[in-house]
Amino acid sequence: MVGCAARLEQVSNFLGFGPEAGAFLMTPGAGAVGSADQRLLPLVMEVPIGPASAFITASFAPNQANGCGATYDAVVYWPQNCESVAQGQFGALRRVGLLKRDVLVLDGGPATKVFLMAAGPGCISIKKEMVL
Repeated sequence: MVGCAARLEQVSNFLGFGPEAGAFLMTPGAGAVGSADQRLLPLVMEVPIGPASAFITASFAPNQANGCGATYDAVVYWPQNCESVAQGQFGALRRVGLLKRDVLVLDGGPATKVFLMAAGPGCISIKKEMVL
């Protein structure tokens, strides 16, 4: 896990980890084969954003070309409809279209995508980003 310590700190700080947030690092068990520095390292966080919270999962992969690869998914429920969320929260992203039927895809470049899905009167956003 030492090989990903700097990347883990970079990503968790970027995602708003602080005294108001909660986190759970899923380390390999004692019986896991191979050293911890050669295994995928998942992190789960709850980060308050206004009156709600974001549920964030991040995964860190040591021994990559960039030292430690990382990706995260930030999931948020918004009380507004998805059109309002697309314009208000993610207005700078380009609309790609529908994933299939119900999920709108927004493009933030090769490493960033946002997926919007209706949930009752509101909308769920899933921001997926690879840390390059």
